[in-house]
Amino acid sequence: MRCPYCNHDQSKVLDSRATDEGASIRRRRECGACGRRFTTYERWEEIPLMVIKKDGRREPFQRQKILTGLLKACEKRPIPVASLEQLVDDIERELRKKGETEVTTRQIGERVMEGLRAIDEVAYVRFASVYREFRDLTALLGEVERLIRKEEAGA
Repeated sequence: MRCPYCNHDQSKVLDSRATDEGASIRRRRECGACGRRFTTYERWEEIPLMVIKKDGRREPFQRQKILTGLLKACEKRPIPVASLEQLVDDIERELRKKGETEVTTRQIGERVMEGLRAIDEVAYVRFASVYREFRDLTALLGEVERLIRKEEAGA
């Protein structure tokens, strides 16, 4: 690591500590030439995750958009915000773990619905009605009946 003061390329590490909940490492260093101390940080490089929209546009992944949709679906339901934040964390972790740089809104939406169904069925139907763009009551009823059949099969 180059010294920011004298540009010498040799320094020794005096102290290392994990920071940002383990997402980075803070290193306190001392220059071998001038003896001055400085701090460096090591962070893993996060590859940008792009979302492919229905119309083909691409935009950066924004976890807040998922959380906003979940909060709307769960309005007036007894669901802790921490549960929804955990779901968003799980979804983002799963997407990044795959190592892909692009993901479709469909992949995200299906994963959100899967997680939401496990948390609250009413919120799931609310989210599904917007996500799947139900055009009429028959389509909504079909989704509710499918949910009931799944529940009965699992019981």
